[in-house]
Amino acid sequence: MSPDPVRGTTLSMSGGRISALSGNGLAVASMLTWAAGFPAAEVLLQTWPPVALLAARLALAVVVMVPIWLLIDGPRRVLRARWGHAMLVGGLGIGIAMFLLIVAQKLTDPVTVAIIASCAPLMATVLELAAGTRRLRWNFALGVLVSIVGGLIATSAVAPAQLGLGAVCAIGATGLFCWASMATARDFPDLSHTGRTTITFAGGLVMASLLVFGAAQMGMDVLPATAFDTQQAGMLMIYAIISMGLSQVFFVASIGKLGVALTSFHINIAPFYVMVIMVMMGDEWNSTRALGAGIVALSVVLAQDRRVARPA
Repeated sequence: MSPDPVRGTTLSMSGGRISALSGNGLAVASMLTWAAGFPAAEVLLQTWPPVALLAARLALAVVVMVPIWLLIDGPRRVLRARWGHAMLVGGLGIGIAMFLLIVAQKLTDPVTVAIIASCAPLMATVLELAAGTRRLRWNFALGVLVSIVGGLIATSAVAPAQLGLGAVCAIGATGLFCWASMATARDFPDLSHTGRTTITFAGGLVMASLLVFGAAQMGMDVLPATAFDTQQAGMLMIYAIISMGLSQVFFVASIGKLGVALTSFHINIAPFYVMVIMVMMGDEWNSTRALGAGIVALSVVLAQDRRVARPA
């Protein structure tokens, strides 16, 4: 077998099991940290325009992560990285995708956006099949089907009036994010996971800056409606560094072990994590959403390749 450009070299039976276990652990960590950002965004969107929140989130993440990247990979590797390609991947898959996600949450609510992202496994599977890095086996196809059913059950708890344009934005964001995550894990093999994440975030920041400039030229609000205080600072730290920076590092590392399709299954459990966080903040428990999350968790188990984490 030849090496897989996304998931690495050929693994033995025991090595494949260890890789799958650690890959799923990284995916769970990614979704837990990602879910923490939705309640934080809910607070910030009360006073921040979506385009301003996008730019602030990416700027803070890049400022914090670049020094860490320099320490891990060294200045020479940073300078020789594929910056041009990173601008494309980060601009479309991070900048535009995150903007669409913020707009979707502005139009709906945190749990609804997380639920709509349940189309991620289907999109990611199509991407991997097109790239030739996955063969469609019966257990994986069954896992995709069960994952979508779980997402539909969870979505049935949402009032139809909450969907519409918000759902379209969330679906577009999910597709772009899946593509960018696969490209991040595949196209920057000389960089660490932190480096791969940071360089694409830099591309996203360039796109966010262009969006802010364009919004300002059209006379739209590009500044928060209230003075920046300690509560907003705390929410922005969670939203930028934990929910985006740390989460994406975990996500890219998981893709390196499982592939983007299987890793994306975990996105469907994120609505449950978001709901638990929102319940802790005072919202009501929703049994239908919890059932949908449980079905998605079952789909992750079904889709695992029990023989070897197979390279294409």
